[in-house]
Amino acid sequence: MGPFVYVGGTASVQPDGSVYGENDGYAQTKYILEKMIDFLEQAGSRREEVIRVKMYATDMTRAKEYIEAYSKFFKDIKPLCTLVGISTLFRPTQLIEIEMDAVIGSAL
Repeated sequence: MGPFVYVGGTASVQPDGSVYGENDGYAQTKYILEKMIDFLEQAGSRREEVIRVKMYATDMTRAKEYIEAYSKFFKDIKPLCTLVGISTLFRPTQLIEIEMDAVIGSAL
């Protein structure tokens, strides 16, 4: 593991199995990013230490929604971000899944 935290594919699926922000790319992206920061904090990292975000989206016509949520969420931090178009996710109303990498304690 070392000084890094890797958060695997995370979606906007609620504990009851429903999809948060069904068919809303902005809402799903924001929800996932907030959830991922909780994971990072549990591992000893924080939002300011995120170095890479990789987003997998099923509807690239909504790219503006995903990028807007990402940009507002990270504001001045701007970690490396890649947006990849894919054909499908587990649930039909899921539009996006996100992976995130961060350092712990600004280890770089």
